[in-house]
Amino acid sequence: MQHNRRVRIGIDVGGTFTKAVAIDAKTGSILGKSTVPTTHNSEKGVSEGIVSALTNILNETGINIKEIELISHSTTQAINALLESDTSKVGIIAMGVGPTKKDIIKRTNLQDASINSNQDIKTAHEFLDTSHLITDQEVEDVISRLKEKGAEVIVATEAFGVDDPSNELFVMNKSTKQNLPSTASHEISGIYGLEIRTLTAAVNASVLPKTFQVANYVEEAIRNTGATAPLMIMKGDGGVSSMDTFRTKPILTILSGPAASVAGALLHLKVTNGIFVEVGGTSTNICIIKNGKPEIKYAIVKDHPTCIRSMDVRILGVAGGSMVGLKHNRVSHVGPRSAHIAGLKYSCFAEPEDLKTGKIILIKPKPDDDEYVAIKCEKETFAITNTCAANALGMIEEGDYSYANQESAKIALKILADYVGVPYHEIAMSIIQTASFQITKTISNILKEFKMNSSNTKIIGGGGGASVLVPFVAKQLGVQYERAEHAEVISSIGVASSMLQEEIEQTMVDPTPEKISEVHKKIHTMLVEKGAVPESVVIDSEYISEKSLLRVSAVGNVELDSADNSKNIFTLEDAKKRASEIMNISEDLIELSFETDHYFVLTGHVKVKKLFSKKSQHYILVLDRYGKPKLSLRNGKIFQGGKISILEDLDEFLESKHSEIAPKTYLLNDLKLVDYSSLTSSSHILDGVREELKESDRAAILVEL
Repeated sequence: MQHNRRVRIGIDVGGTFTKAVAIDAKTGSILGKSTVPTTHNSEKGVSEGIVSALTNILNETGINIKEIELISHSTTQAINALLESDTSKVGIIAMGVGPTKKDIIKRTNLQDASINSNQDIKTAHEFLDTSHLITDQEVEDVISRLKEKGAEVIVATEAFGVDDPSNELFVMNKSTKQNLPSTASHEISGIYGLEIRTLTAAVNASVLPKTFQVANYVEEAIRNTGATAPLMIMKGDGGVSSMDTFRTKPILTILSGPAASVAGALLHLKVTNGIFVEVGGTSTNICIIKNGKPEIKYAIVKDHPTCIRSMDVRILGVAGGSMVGLKHNRVSHVGPRSAHIAGLKYSCFAEPEDLKTGKIILIKPKPDDDEYVAIKCEKETFAITNTCAANALGMIEEGDYSYANQESAKIALKILADYVGVPYHEIAMSIIQTASFQITKTISNILKEFKMNSSNTKIIGGGGGASVLVPFVAKQLGVQYERAEHAEVISSIGVASSMLQEEIEQTMVDPTPEKISEVHKKIHTMLVEKGAVPESVVIDSEYISEKSLLRVSAVGNVELDSADNSKNIFTLEDAKKRASEIMNISEDLIELSFETDHYFVLTGHVKVKKLFSKKSQHYILVLDRYGKPKLSLRNGKIFQGGKISILEDLDEFLESKHSEIAPKTYLLNDLKLVDYSSLTSSSHILDGVREELKESDRAAILVEL
């Protein structure tokens, strides 16, 4: 038995199944897999299924528990609690100076239908005047009044609290002493906008009691197995974070299931341009990968806008286990109800002899549902699903996760065909076409929305039901199809492979090198506190001028990875191939201009027509070691060399521009990509570069031309 392996465990807790994988962190090879039913109804919830899947892997592979360096999992607990309104009443303490009281109440009182239109976030509201130093007694009295109104959790929110959070922190401290969970709006986001911060904080707070309990159950269950490795949770942006994040900011974990699948596609399959379609048992998740990275947007939760950024995921209520509805003896709808929710087995997994006794009945899985088709047999009742139709048509290859007893599938579809009076292959194809329509329409809209070229875009199928619907959709659209390797556990692979990741957004109207550096230090500290090795932390910054917003992201690892032997790490050949796809030019025109342990800087030399002549341009692309684009300049210049020569060359170049507004400038060293595009003064840029170079042995300066 090898005891020097570095093993990572990834566990995806889905609506139907909990799936786990063990991965060798050095080679990326899969050491073991396990799938068990998700234990929603157990005394300690999903934690029992998580432990069962982990135990199965340990028993089947012989992995020593001491070899495990990290256990990560994705969960639907936060989003499910919100969707099912399994939430707690939120007491909002809004703070500000007296003269602005009316405005602040209007912007923070979520009982106002203009902010909380569906009134599905239950709230109570109090105002606290901070024109003087607030006292312990004032805060305690306000919290007591909110408790009397039924509040079970507190939100502290103050205008400009992102600049000075002391009052919000003071309220949180008093809330903790009264055994009430709390959230402060400055913790959720550093951007201005009191309404959106308050609403996001309230959505987060409403599920705190639920997720706190779940986090404790999961952590206790894992520790009882003897595992001492750090336990992480997947976030909606594709990174992982500590369990404390789940306890305090569960809103960050919404859409963590789909995010896990995309992370698997990006890291394990090295997709540059693609639409990832994960087909589960109940729903299908569609995500966009463009130029080697997922599309990210501000999440909307139950029609509530938030200031939380997560992957752009389109969720459809159709999948491998979707049941069939009829109208006038024709297929009228497929889904959203699934066999799992109805408590029925798929007919294609039944014994042929059992099905031969069957007849069609119409059932309502839940009282308010439409009617769905089922086959009532002597021993049991079975569902007819998309998976049954695909198997009856011979669309599923032997060995595929969705491959079933095709004889049983044909018997089931013939029973349905006789019931409606058409050939079985016609009714089976009608089921697949009806089920695929919404997926086809959604992908077609995505291709247009993101201006993706169908000739160089792939549709990648993931999830256990990938082969049921996705190849048919790809064929309809004329887009290349690829089934993800280990499709049925691709989300678990994504969880296991993902790195610690954090992002800070901060409104910065008057940026300076010192302010930018301060945010970099803050995010580095955050990652280290969550378990990252300090030397592994890589920081990227971006300034969005139209919003006066500094966005700083960082990734790190619990162990230092070797770039030489990890399957997920890009080689120079991989990097050039991706650069060629992004720049849309031949690899022969691309050269490596600068390289660190964490970044490639690639330059594409192109000729651009200018009236009667052609002009040379230098397309600069920065990729990290995982192939993610970090910076793209259509035409740029690179300065590199010793610390003194870089500064002298940059100074000379900026002076030669004879402009009061400096060009957009970026600094790249081994662990940082610093965006100085917010600085319009050449002297400020030089000051910032000079300060960063003090801590760097080597660096490159990139300037947009």
